[in-house]
Amino acid sequence: MDFTMNPKVNEIFNSYPETIREKLKFLRQLILETASETEDVTQLEETLKWGEPSYVTKHGSTIRMNQKKSVPGQYAMYFTCTTGLVSTFNVIYRDTFSFEGNRAIVFNVSDEVPVTALKHCISTALRYKKVRHLPLLGM
Repeated sequence: MDFTMNPKVNEIFNSYPETIREKLKFLRQLILETASETEDVTQLEETLKWGEPSYVTKHGSTIRMNQKKSVPGQYAMYFTCTTGLVSTFNVIYRDTFSFEGNRAIVFNVSDEVPVTALKHCISTALRYKKVRHLPLLGM
């Protein structure tokens, strides 16, 4: 997989409080691992959208992450709200994750991230344009 890194993203990570920074860097690592393990993903671009670390593939939907400024101690992985990704994740993983409407999976800093389930969601988002026609996005 070809990965294009953006040095400005690191500046954003360094601006977060240490606890949040560690959690967001963990999410970043999960995105990178998942992309490298997903057959349909040949390129991944790291960029900034709305000042937030974001990840884009040719056949996917953008994944963003940020701290929840309105709720100290929370951070989230955001998905494009018009895709139906989060509503599908909510059907499959209703008892696993906390959701914010149709746009985010939300974590508390004290949460243990369910890695396998989150990687499944990430993989689906990275391949969204190839699976959007499938029932439950092929999950």
